[in-house]
Amino acid sequence: MKRLSRPALLLTTLGSTVCLVAVAAAGLQSPAAAAVACEVDYAVATQWSGGFTGNVTIRNVGEPVNGWHLDWSFTAGQRITQAWNATATQNGSAVRAEDAGYNAAIPQGGSTTFGFNASWNGSENPAPASFALNGATCTGDPGEPTPTVTPTVPADAKQAEDLDRGLISVRSGGGNLVSWRLLGTEPRDTSFTVYRGGTRVATVTDSTNYLDSGAASDASYTVRPAGGAEGPPSEPSLRFANGYLDVPISPPGGHHANDAGVGDLDGDGRLDLVLKWEADNAKDNSQSGTTDVVYIDGIKLDGTRLWRVNLGRNIRAGAHYTQFQVYDYDGDGRAEVAMKTADGTVDGRGTVIGDASADHRNSSGYVLSGPEYLTMFDGRTGAALSTVNYDPPRGNVSSWGDSYGNRVDRFLAGTAYLDGQRPSLIMARGYYTRAVIAAWDFRDGRLVKRWTFDSNASGNGSYAGQGNHSLTVGDVDADGRDEIVYGAAAVDDDGGRLWNVGWGHGDAAHLGDLDPGRAGQEYVKISESADRPGLYMVDARTGQVLWRTGTGSGSDGEGPGRGVSADVYAGSPGAESWAAGAGQNGLRDTSGTVVGRQPSSANFLAWWDADPVRELLDQTRIDKYGTGGETRLLTASGVRSNNGTKATPSLSGDILGDWREEVIWPTTDNRALRVYATPHATTTRIHTLLHDPQYRVALAWQNTAYNQPPHPSFFIGDAMSTPPRPNVYVR
Repeated sequence: MKRLSRPALLLTTLGSTVCLVAVAAAGLQSPAAAAVACEVDYAVATQWSGGFTGNVTIRNVGEPVNGWHLDWSFTAGQRITQAWNATATQNGSAVRAEDAGYNAAIPQGGSTTFGFNASWNGSENPAPASFALNGATCTGDPGEPTPTVTPTVPADAKQAEDLDRGLISVRSGGGNLVSWRLLGTEPRDTSFTVYRGGTRVATVTDSTNYLDSGAASDASYTVRPAGGAEGPPSEPSLRFANGYLDVPISPPGGHHANDAGVGDLDGDGRLDLVLKWEADNAKDNSQSGTTDVVYIDGIKLDGTRLWRVNLGRNIRAGAHYTQFQVYDYDGDGRAEVAMKTADGTVDGRGTVIGDASADHRNSSGYVLSGPEYLTMFDGRTGAALSTVNYDPPRGNVSSWGDSYGNRVDRFLAGTAYLDGQRPSLIMARGYYTRAVIAAWDFRDGRLVKRWTFDSNASGNGSYAGQGNHSLTVGDVDADGRDEIVYGAAAVDDDGGRLWNVGWGHGDAAHLGDLDPGRAGQEYVKISESADRPGLYMVDARTGQVLWRTGTGSGSDGEGPGRGVSADVYAGSPGAESWAAGAGQNGLRDTSGTVVGRQPSSANFLAWWDADPVRELLDQTRIDKYGTGGETRLLTASGVRSNNGTKATPSLSGDILGDWREEVIWPTTDNRALRVYATPHATTTRIHTLLHDPQYRVALAWQNTAYNQPPHPSFFIGDAMSTPPRPNVYVR
């Protein structure tokens, strides 16, 4: 039997056919769309009494293909019993081998190889007379090429999702607040007509919401862009009859709904949800003990479960182990899902990655041996599209800061527009000591390494120990390409050093245009070390310190555990910043001066009411800051927060409706994700924040370790200027 190096070995059993992957890859074009031309090498590698091993190499001399099947016929009764790097099925003498997902793409001039074991009659074993790739006989003649249509892309524009209106109807008093998206591809002054059923009820020019007073709670709405002739109607509204929408979910036993992400998984223009099911016995890295497996679900807003991925016994359950990213990485109009995998991970089609029987857990429940993979999954089916070795490998466990398995398995993830146009996947390991960031592109069905930044590399030593329990992403130097802000340091879009404050690890950080009175973006961070400034702001372009507070520690001997920066108080220009714990008190303005009392929470944020000043989101409530105390705007019912004392939602952000933010919490029985949306009308008009790339990637990395709220690339707050129109393109 042929043996394969990991991670190529993917094993599942279907009836009497043993195959390595049972699903073809999704891609930019179907197999029939390309002008196919091919050559095939067929060889019997070994032969024994009753059996033989065959090797097949396909060389593509035509146009690129993404998704393939190869057909041939045996003439002497040969029967395939096992295959690798392909699915093999046989009906009589006819054989079909289909791609294994990760090898679906064959570029022009490229090749792919698969193998199989088969039986034979012991007397003759002739090679097949001919082969056909995607229905075209392999003659080596490329024929006439099929023209490729390339979308027109504005200069310096970034790829964005082709979204619908996200139209919702939220019960508000005795009426319905109808709310929808102004797309980034539309002029800011686009007006809209609102229809209740088939009746036109309003023309809206100053916002993207309308309060339909006196309407029935079950009314259905559509909107159309206006100005001259009306445009096409939107999709019908989603109804938030009690101020929320329940998305049904199905809990596996011994698990609870945890963090979530969003993306258009099936390409219909409506965002879908990706949900992590955390094991009830999940562990922090510092805690020993065996955990149950982690599940990841793809879910539509009507509760339809598209797929479920089982990460398997060799991925431990806990906040620092599984960071998943949901984004359209290949630009085909459908989001993919990326995460770390291992031997025994089962994709959404039932295909096992690596060795299904391997168990690499030690007696303390840690997984400190065995292969580690990175897999890109199809958002529609959950099928594994491309699996590569995880970078960096764990290597010597003790080289990350301890020998029992705590710091070696501190993982972070993100998404960034490193080339200024298309998104790349960011996967990282380590931050207390050694820190490594790897950037990947997903193109033509394959994960391809872009660069790796390693604090162990020459010249990078000062970057060790600077990472946070999260990361943030944005174009901090205004060159059109994103940088990775990794705790107290920043890495440039090309994987080089940008700046390093050197004040070390912390639990929270915020990147945005926090001070609109100065050029560029700012970055606010807290420090865990008691001998470093507890809270500080730097210029995000250079790392220059703009202000800082003093040092100090709490009862645990550490600096503040939480910190926030946002415009929550109209009494001072720009964002206010504050930290909790270690003697940090007071609300600070953009120069670091205390201008108000300490807010009651230092956690998440949400734009919720009618004005552009942001509100405080903590546990299952939303409060508005005031000089004398907070005003409660929402107390969610029947739900719970996530992640223990972190008390975060599953997800919060501009997900539906206008630019203001929704909050998603799991219900207490884990039977639904409850999506709350604001019932307050506003006259502030802003393009959907989903089309601000910095905000959109922040929604993607929000689930990473210690979750943090998203910030756009421009200032939203009191006395804000008109935001720029997003420079984006859609497929």
